[in-house]
Amino acid sequence: MQGVREIIMDKTQWIRCPVCGNKTRNRFRKDTILKNYPLYCPKCRQETLIEAKNLQIRVINRLEIEA
Repeated sequence: MQGVREIIMDKTQWIRCPVCGNKTRNRFRKDTILKNYPLYCPKCRQETLIEAKNLQIRVINRLEIEA
């Protein structure tokens, strides 16, 4: 069972914050498709609207969260 887990882990990546570059709490796989996804970064406390497909992320709009 360990081999299956390693294969899945190799195909996933952490989504990094487009503002500060740190890891967020989200991961995505090669077959993941996100549209208008509000990505929140706990470090810089900013929310960014993104699209993701084929492990590529595109920023749509950056929204500031009031802390």
